[in-house]
Amino acid sequence: MQRPASPSVDPTVFWVAAVLSAVFVAWGVFFAESLAAVFDSVLFGFLVPNFGWVFILSSFGFLAFSVYLAFSRYGRVRLGGDDEQPEFSTVSWVAMMFSAGMGIGLMFFGVAEPMTHMGAPPGGAAEPNTRGAAQVAMEYSYFHWAFHPWAIYAIMGLALAYFTFRKGMPNLISTAFHPLLGDRVYGPVGKAIDILAIFATLFGSATSLGLGALQINEGLDVLFGFGGREAVGLAIVVIVVLTLCFIVSAVSGVHRGIQWLSNTNMVLAVFLLFFVFVLGPTVFILDTFVQSIGGYLANLIPMSFRTASYGDSEFVSGWTIFYWAWWISWAPFVGTFIARISRGRTIREFVVGVILVPSVVSFVWFAILGGAAINLQLSGTANIADAVAESQPAALFATLGAFPLSGLMSLIAIILVALFFISGADAAAMVMGMLSSRGDINPRAWTVVVWGVFTGSAAAICLLAGAIQGSVDAAITALQSVAIASAAPFVLILIGLCFSLFKSLRTERLPDRLPGPSAPEPGRAMSRPSGAPNPQQMSAEGPQERDQRRA
Repeated sequence: MQRPASPSVDPTVFWVAAVLSAVFVAWGVFFAESLAAVFDSVLFGFLVPNFGWVFILSSFGFLAFSVYLAFSRYGRVRLGGDDEQPEFSTVSWVAMMFSAGMGIGLMFFGVAEPMTHMGAPPGGAAEPNTRGAAQVAMEYSYFHWAFHPWAIYAIMGLALAYFTFRKGMPNLISTAFHPLLGDRVYGPVGKAIDILAIFATLFGSATSLGLGALQINEGLDVLFGFGGREAVGLAIVVIVVLTLCFIVSAVSGVHRGIQWLSNTNMVLAVFLLFFVFVLGPTVFILDTFVQSIGGYLANLIPMSFRTASYGDSEFVSGWTIFYWAWWISWAPFVGTFIARISRGRTIREFVVGVILVPSVVSFVWFAILGGAAINLQLSGTANIADAVAESQPAALFATLGAFPLSGLMSLIAIILVALFFISGADAAAMVMGMLSSRGDINPRAWTVVVWGVFTGSAAAICLLAGAIQGSVDAAITALQSVAIASAAPFVLILIGLCFSLFKSLRTERLPDRLPGPSAPEPGRAMSRPSGAPNPQQMSAEGPQERDQRRA
C-alpha cells in the first residue's frame, strides 16, 4: 500500500523544534564562548539556587505515586485490551529498557561516582578515602541510580502507554493531558508540550553522547596512545562517526536495529561484570552489595529530601540535582520508548518491572565495578582515587588496568560504550520522530535522520563550549548545564501527567481480578482525532501488519 497523500509529520511541531535546534547549533558553532557563559549563568545563577528544591521534592513524589499505582486497585489495569499479551518477551523488554534508560551513564559513572564520593564524602559524613567514606559513597551511588530515576521514567512511560494503548489516543505526550485540557491538546497548547518534550529529549541525549565520547577518548588513549582527556576534537569525531551508526540503526526500526543492539549490550555488559566479579574481590563485592542496599534503604527518606539549605551546595547541585534533572530530561524519550515496548502489560507489572528490575541491575553494577575500585584503593593495589581526580572518564579504564587481560577488557568496554551510545541515541531519534509525526509509532525515516543529526550536533556543540574553557571538566560541566536547563520546564509537565493519569484511572471500571481472554473491555474510550488507531484493532495486529497499515 502507498502512504496517504497527507503528511504524517506535524509541520508546526517539527519546524518550530527544528529551527530552534538549528539556532542552538549555530550559536554554538559561531559563538561557543557566549553559549557557555549563558548556560553557566542560567544554571548556577538562577535555576539551581532558586528551584533546586522543586527537583528534590518532585522526584520523591514521582516515586511515591508510582508505588501507589502499582499496589492499589489500579495495578490490575492492562495497558491495552483486556485480552492483550506483551509484544516483547520479558528478557528483550528489560534489555531494551535498560539500554535506552541509562546504559551509557553506568559505564561512565560506575567507577567514577563511588570513587569521587569516597574522596569527598557528601556533607563531610566520613573521613575521606576510608571504609566509612566508601560506605557513604556506595549508598549515594545507589540513591542516584535506582528507584528515583526509574520512577521518573515510569510516570512518563505509564501515562503514554495507558492513553495510547488503552484509550486509543495518539502516542504523544500532549494527548496524555486530555483529561485535564480536553480537546485543547490538539491545538497550540498541545503542540507546545510536544515541542518542550523534543527539546528535553534532544539535550538530555546530547549530555549522554558527550559523556560517552569522552570515555571512548580515554579508552583509545589507554589502548592506542592517542585521544585522552584533552582531545575534545577527537571526541567530536567520535560523535560524528557514532551518530552515523545510530541513524542507520534507528531507521531500521525497533524490531531490528534497536532490539538487536540492546540484546548485544546486555550480553557484553554481563560478560564484563562477570569478569570483574570472578577475578576481582568476590567476597568484598558481595559484602558491598548487601551492606550498601541496607544502608540505601535505611537512608532513603533522608537522602530524598536533602537540599543545600545548610551547606554542601556543590554536592547537591553537582550530583543530586544534576541527576534528577538529567533523568527528567531523558523522561520524554525513555518514557515514550518504554511505552512503545510495553503494550499488553498491567500497570502493576509495568511499574515493578520498570522500577525494581533496572534498580537491582544498578545495585549489581555499582557493587561490582565500584566495589572492585574501592577494594583496589583500600588495599593499596592501585591508586584509583588519583586517576578519578585527574579525569572522571578514565576511572573505568584505571580499574580494568589492575586486572589480567586489561587490554582486551578495555577494548570490550569501549565497544560497550559505543553500543550503548548507538542504542540510546537511536531510541531518542526514533522518539523525536514520533513526537514530530503526530505520534506515529513508525515515523518516516527522514525525520529520524534529521533528529539524529541534531542530537549528535548538540552533543558536539556542548563539548566545544566546554573546551573553550580549557579542560575536560569544563566540558562535563557544560553537558550537565544543558541537561538541567532543558529539564527545568519539563518537570512541570511530569507533575501534570500524574494528575491527568490519576483522573483518568478513576473512571476505569475495574474487575475484581486480572482480566482473562473473555473479559469485557473496561472503561470509556476517550475522544480522539480522526485517523487515530483503534486499540482493539491494533491489538490484533502483529508488527508487520501494523507497518503495512501505516505504509
